[in-house]
Amino acid sequence: MNFFSQVYELVRQIPEGKVTTYGEIAAALGTRDARRVGHALHANPDGDLTPCHRVVTKDGKLSESYAFGGSFEQYAKLKSEGVTFLDRTHVDLSRHLYHYPTE
Repeated sequence: MNFFSQVYELVRQIPEGKVTTYGEIAAALGTRDARRVGHALHANPDGDLTPCHRVVTKDGKLSESYAFGGSFEQYAKLKSEGVTFLDRTHVDLSRHLYHYPTE
């Protein structure tokens, strides 16, 4: 399975009402290349199947280049799932951060 497919598989595991970070996904894949995770999400062929709106920066910031309608759309989708925010652009990670299980 290629890197992008692995990213999509991990993003599909994020439960509704939770978010994770580019770095968390990278770490779960055994890399430190969070930027490459972002490239994969920007190329996501199916936003309905792979909820990339649930991925934010390490400080909880929404993506300014969210591929499916920009940060306003990402904000609206997360809000509708019950995610709370510290301000208009930052998710409250203390309440909503999803960590991948470790073996």
